Amino acid sequence: MAEQEKVNILMVDDQPGKLLTYEAILKELGENLIKARSGREALDYLLKIDIAVVLMDVSMPELDGFELADMIRQHPRFQKTAIIFISAVHLTDLDRLKAYQRGAVDYVSVPIVPELLRAKVQVFADLHRKTQQLELLTRDLRALSARLIATQDEERRHIARDLHDSVGQLIAALSMNNGLVCRQAHKLSPEAADALRENAAIVEQLSKETRTISHLLHPPLLDEIGLLPAIKMFAEGFGNRSHVHVAVELSPEIGRLPPSVEISIFRIVQECLTNVYRHSGSKTARIKMWLSQESLLTVQVCDQGKGMSFANRALASVGTNHGVGLSGMRERVRELGGTLEIQSSENGTTVTAAFPVGNLMVIGV
Repeated sequence: MAEQEKVNILMVDDQPGKLLTYEAILKELGENLIKARSGREALDYLLKIDIAVVLMDVSMPELDGFELADMIRQHPRFQKTAIIFISAVHLTDLDRLKAYQRGAVDYVSVPIVPELLRAKVQVFADLHRKTQQLELLTRDLRALSARLIATQDEERRHIARDLHDSVGQLIAALSMNNGLVCRQAHKLSPEAADALRENAAIVEQLSKETRTISHLLHPPLLDEIGLLPAIKMFAEGFGNRSHVHVAVELSPEIGRLPPSVEISIFRIVQECLTNVYRHSGSKTARIKMWLSQESLLTVQVCDQGKGMSFANRALASVGTNHGVGLSGMRERVRELGGTLEIQSSENGTTVTAAFPVGNLMVIGV
């Protein structure tokens, strides 16, 4: 076993002889064995290092095993730490019940069967090791996801700028040339003149479509004057394109936020309205943003559509990602240290994202 894969097993007993016995039994596991001769010494170790399994005697002076387990479970960091009790005295069903009520994973009576104790400790040590590996992989995956979202936002910004600056200029030049030719339309045949006027209309429509795509990729107002005007303009344009009436309520006390925060909140609103159009069938929607007394910035998007299916409501209620759009929203909310709540029924769907204001400022630095 590689050194870095070892986990810490804490053995707690006020009798040195018993600690030596536990050490002899568990030595074969190849883990880091740590001995504590009192409950308070055990607490010191727990606060200093990561412990996979706590093997403790029930009968100890000053702080017995049950009291120590209560103190361990009160700390959020140790909610899932495996505790195995050992006792030669407290052997009744009531004693076992007290142990399990305090979060024990097992209760071993004396005399100890070495092979059995070793097997039990190994199971929980391996479980802790795999949990650590999973948490590490999850952190790496979330970091990769955050970088991917940031890269995607930056690429959208570049494409929007290219559409506006390069393609937009070409369309403007084409429109000017069409205008020059249109002034000579009387010299053309009727068919050619009609085609020229049709081309002019196509160029004008192309210009509008290009501006729309550019603004959807990255609204220029988001950089220039901030989140609130960008949301208002997007809601207005969305309503014109989709024929969904969007009411907007934005608290004026919400000022400028860091760019990374503004683009994330904008994308959440954008995704919510897109879902309204694609899935809800609602002809109305409402966007609301406000600052609460709890220093929370809350963003809420509601519709009066048909709501999610029963299966999707169940998945949303437990935070399971059942779509790429929802997955992206959850990831953006998580990156900002916020919470996402989705409520849906046959009367419509409400998506509520809440962010601690302090987190928003720190993340954007």
